[in-house]
Amino acid sequence: MSSAQTAADLTSTAQPHVQPRRARLRLPRTPSGVAGAVLVALMIVLAIIGPPIWSEAAERIDAAAILQGASSAHPLGTDNLGRDLLARVMVAGRFSLTLALIASLIGASVGIVLGALPSVLPRRGARFVTGTVNALVAFPGLLLAMFTAVVTGLGAKGAVLGIGVATAPAFARLTQTLAASVAGADYVAAARMLGVPRWRTLTRHVLPNIAEPLILNLTQSLGFALLGLAGMSFLGLGVQPPDFDWGRLLFDGFARIYVTPEVALGPALAVALAGIGFNLLGDALAKAAGRPAVRAEKPEAVGEEAAGEPDPGAVLEVRELTVSFPGGATPVRGLSLSVAPSEIVGIVGESGSGKSLTAAAIGGLVPHPGSVTHARLRLDGKDVAEMSGKELGTTLAMVFQDPMASLNPALKVGGQLAEVATVHLGAGRAEAHARAVDRLGHVHLPEPDKQARKHPHELSGGMRQRAVIAMGLMGEPKLIIADEPTTALDVTVQRQILRLLREVVEETGAAALFISHDIAVVGELCDRVVVMYAGRVVEELPVARLATGAAHPYTRALIDSLPDMDTDRSRPLASIPGRQPAPSQVGTGCAFADRCELAAARCSAERPPLIVHGPAHQVACWEV
Repeated sequence: MSSAQTAADLTSTAQPHVQPRRARLRLPRTPSGVAGAVLVALMIVLAIIGPPIWSEAAERIDAAAILQGASSAHPLGTDNLGRDLLARVMVAGRFSLTLALIASLIGASVGIVLGALPSVLPRRGARFVTGTVNALVAFPGLLLAMFTAVVTGLGAKGAVLGIGVATAPAFARLTQTLAASVAGADYVAAARMLGVPRWRTLTRHVLPNIAEPLILNLTQSLGFALLGLAGMSFLGLGVQPPDFDWGRLLFDGFARIYVTPEVALGPALAVALAGIGFNLLGDALAKAAGRPAVRAEKPEAVGEEAAGEPDPGAVLEVRELTVSFPGGATPVRGLSLSVAPSEIVGIVGESGSGKSLTAAAIGGLVPHPGSVTHARLRLDGKDVAEMSGKELGTTLAMVFQDPMASLNPALKVGGQLAEVATVHLGAGRAEAHARAVDRLGHVHLPEPDKQARKHPHELSGGMRQRAVIAMGLMGEPKLIIADEPTTALDVTVQRQILRLLREVVEETGAAALFISHDIAVVGELCDRVVVMYAGRVVEELPVARLATGAAHPYTRALIDSLPDMDTDRSRPLASIPGRQPAPSQVGTGCAFADRCELAAARCSAERPPLIVHGPAHQVACWEV
């Protein structure tokens, strides 16, 4: 294949013809998120209505009320011209917030440009810009702001420029980090191979994909800018008379703080509330953006009759699960399955078929900016979207492929297991440790108390995998999701782990979802098999019929590709020609049609539905 063809394929992957609906960013309903939103809303309202309502009172000079303390007529006292300080605090809100917004926009603009430059400059230029950014980040922000303000001149203009310059390094570092993570993507490589100019690659492919975290960071920087400008004015480097902001009012009242402290209370409280509000709101929005967008809604093609009534006997029930990403990539498409108590259901398919993303969607672990939609997603009879983190953490256990990545190398194994009991079950330290040792013994680790005192690197691969399974059993899971837990293990240890999973399921009555690309392992362990291809379920059948009763050509091809004792060693191993389509390149017909020997014209034009093909057996194929 030529490089031009490869680049064209990558470009088509990055720029599909179908654009998915973007998930809306919702503020988490946490006390901090709600408090931040309320404070920011109040500050915005104050900035709008403050000057029209209190401007006259704020400018009225009263020689008879000079330097008064708090009274019924002047709740916060008056200044050296008899002007009401409460009215001046209310009026100063608009000026303070406006200056903070301008400073944040300056910092964001300069920082984004600096952070993006290494992506388009030659190597030496990129190193120089990176070194400059590192030096600016190491320099104290307030000192940088003060230096800039002194150089550019005292007053609001100098203070805004100073805070903008002080904010820029943080934006530059964030932009540089995000851009570096995107620069290695296939669609960026394709653009480079096609000779797209660097600036166009930056503006079209890099910046749009990192815009959301930068916008969220802007919200947090508003709080920093507000506090910074108030500090500059308080030090006499910011707003100068006759103009005034909250920092200037605080400066004017500070000389009287020991006599009439209330004169400094108003501006100090306004600065504190506004700064706290913007920081809380920024943190809440960042957390919301870090979670996958999960919407419990029915896709357009699914009606009430398609979803049906909930299955009261199922531990896990999934209907029309779809996972999509910006740019049109949809790695999981309309998946439906259910798992009963004490049942192990295996999901098999080639790499990229959507197996692991299905597990991640069920556990709420789809990485941002992935969007998850479903007609129904129920765990132990409850909607997953309505379950709290603590409830989900004890009901669902996940065992990943690499146990070393699941365990913190700096902490001892027993302490990590005990953390589950202390966080989710409210157990004390002694009780949690005892439970951890008990669970390690439950998964047949020799001398569990001794193993609990070891770090993960002191255990073998099989022992670490057992420890991860024990971690899942620290609660009382109703569902265990094992995502290729035996891939990196030798055959002997692999068999031990499979036997352990079966024992755990039979003893606890939990359901299990076992994900693997090895159909032989699934046939040995599971009760039922779900075969996925290009994000869809193409066949579902009991494991007893897997070897002789598989109906879909893809399932049969997977089975035929497994060598056994009767395989003719003189002939090449069987394989499936071609390759699986990318998530953004799946057409309207059967995705396996291009690789299928039985494919007809109808297969490429129309997608076959999943229909009943026997007891507990469904298949999606026109030729069956």
